[in-house]
Amino acid sequence: MSHDPNCIFCKIIVGEIPSFKLYEDNEIFAFMDINPFQPGHCLVIPKQHFADIYAISDVAIGAAAAVAARLARAVRSVVEPDGLNIIQANGPAAGQSVFHFHFHIFPRAAGDDASLNWGLVPGDMAAIEALAGSIRTALEKED
Repeated sequence: MSHDPNCIFCKIIVGEIPSFKLYEDNEIFAFMDINPFQPGHCLVIPKQHFADIYAISDVAIGAAAAVAARLARAVRSVVEPDGLNIIQANGPAAGQSVFHFHFHIFPRAAGDDASLNWGLVPGDMAAIEALAGSIRTALEKED
């Protein structure tokens, strides 16, 4: 399993940095975020180091998503938030600050003003259709 000795999350996994562990198996580690936006904010990470969604394997992201769903249900039962986001950011412009793939389990309170929501503004349907065709073509190349 790959490990980056300079990665804070890799250091948490091996116990070099303490954490409030919630879950661990052979592939996945989950722990509380120590800078929570709301109570119950926690993280799910693969034990293997992947910088982002572009690098992670299908198997690892599937395992992480399954644990994220379980953890979201547990957080909902304990914290009883008004809502909950599962957030996964890639690159600085998207807000990624730790370059080890991770899901945020992000409880929400009505009116919390988290800047994740955007207004609904209809797009240019022709441009959306053309972009969909280009993305389908790129997706077929992945297969």
